[in-house]
Amino acid sequence: MADVLDIVERSFSINSKLGSRLEAAAQQNAILRIGWTNSGEPVPKNGELGLCPGLPEGSKLRALGVLGPWIAAFGKGGTFTIQGDSGSFLGAGNDGNTVICERSSGNYAGFAMKSGKISVLDGAGNDAGSCMSGGLLSIRGNTGSRVGGGMTGGLIIIDGDVGSDPGAGMTGGRIVINGRCPNPPEGVALRPLTSDEQKEINKLLDDKNHEIPKDAMCLEPNNSISNQIRENIVSSGDLSGIGLVPGEESRKMHYVTCDTVALIGERGDENTPIALPLPMIPFIDDAKELKLPKDTELGLIEHLNKQPFMTRSNPRNNDFLVVDSDNLADISNSITQSGGLILDFTSLPSMTPEEIDGILVALRSLAGRQKPYAIIEGIGRINALHTQACYHNADLAICKIEDNTGFSEAASLPLIGRSNKANLEGTDTESGILLGFSVDAQDLAILSATGIKAVCCEVPMIDAMDLALWIQGLSRSLSEILRELGLDSIDGLNRQHLRALDHETAAVSGLRLAGYERPLPHWFAR
Repeated sequence: MADVLDIVERSFSINSKLGSRLEAAAQQNAILRIGWTNSGEPVPKNGELGLCPGLPEGSKLRALGVLGPWIAAFGKGGTFTIQGDSGSFLGAGNDGNTVICERSSGNYAGFAMKSGKISVLDGAGNDAGSCMSGGLLSIRGNTGSRVGGGMTGGLIIIDGDVGSDPGAGMTGGRIVINGRCPNPPEGVALRPLTSDEQKEINKLLDDKNHEIPKDAMCLEPNNSISNQIRENIVSSGDLSGIGLVPGEESRKMHYVTCDTVALIGERGDENTPIALPLPMIPFIDDAKELKLPKDTELGLIEHLNKQPFMTRSNPRNNDFLVVDSDNLADISNSITQSGGLILDFTSLPSMTPEEIDGILVALRSLAGRQKPYAIIEGIGRINALHTQACYHNADLAICKIEDNTGFSEAASLPLIGRSNKANLEGTDTESGILLGFSVDAQDLAILSATGIKAVCCEVPMIDAMDLALWIQGLSRSLSEILRELGLDSIDGLNRQHLRALDHETAAVSGLRLAGYERPLPHWFAR
């Protein structure tokens, strides 16, 4: 573990030192070097990860050694050359970089690339060019399975043999192969390269020592099968079967102020926590929608502006930027202005701990290490979610209910509770939940009583004024609930305030059945 932490810290340090020099070097047309001393003596790197994310236009870097995953990701127009090997996700989310790896790269080279050029000179692993929508990926040497899997555009050139399932799930783009290629999967056609395409490709390669011959083959989608999207299995319930009951506290007067604030990222060090006026983080695809008319009442403006949202684009300085496969190439445009990050593991490829460290180093080097970050995973993988979140020191572990398991919210509560106790107790990682519907104040109170710190949810509408009114209403209603329960803070809520209102909810949740006033007998069975 000490070695892992050392690699992560070294990687952060390199990115930090480069950050202030990149634009100045670009203006001077200078090449920055990693892996050499100031006097030019080689000191090859070994395992550093997440290096040089979001390279700006005109910047030039050269690295020496064997590097880890997520190198030169999210590029915006720089040039990066590796004199050595690269780990997985080389140039992922590329949108303009020219990346050259002089030896081999790992899995997922050029993942979700939008534009730019990536050249690997000695073979690549599995899933090279998967989910790319544009740009050029050129690989000399053999390439693993599923090259170009799920690609929607762009060009992949392989001067070597490829593994099984080339082009699996591709809906656009081309894969040119000068080597052995197995029969492509359904929906992908294998045809000879045309003479015009050969000229076009060799012009793009622009290398007299590396030209694709006329007998090369081309893979492209043939549209012979329709894209059948699996219908999502949604949750089988909601929270309507759970009620709130007062404890021994006396009801409070209507004018008593109640504290409904939750802090995310409160670690007592240099982190910058985000305050949630309500214990929730609603989702909106584009935070540009959160602009109110100038003549809006001041109280409504404050309610909307102070409430953080999770968004995929244009975050405000207190919003969480969601990172997934679809917006990976656009991350550099808005990550610095966000208040925090949320990595959606249900959308990104499965990653090893080292690969997760790599993407975290890359993203947090761009956003700022002091900002909180969260990860999302499905309820079916709740223990893995909390274990990963704790291992990688995440501020919030968000459990997604709508993950095609069909688990109801009530049935999810004991799963989350047991995992919280086993994996998060005594750590700085808080527990969150992601629902497939918009919440009301009762939902917020119920979930807070189970120990959940932040409730992520859909918004009931997109209009900014309606959202401001919705948040204002939630704030007032939640305070009324707390006063009725005799509490002056949401932190006072616990499971003793919860009751299952029907037998089915009591059976799956383990909550006390109203009237029976204790859990059903099977919850005590060994």
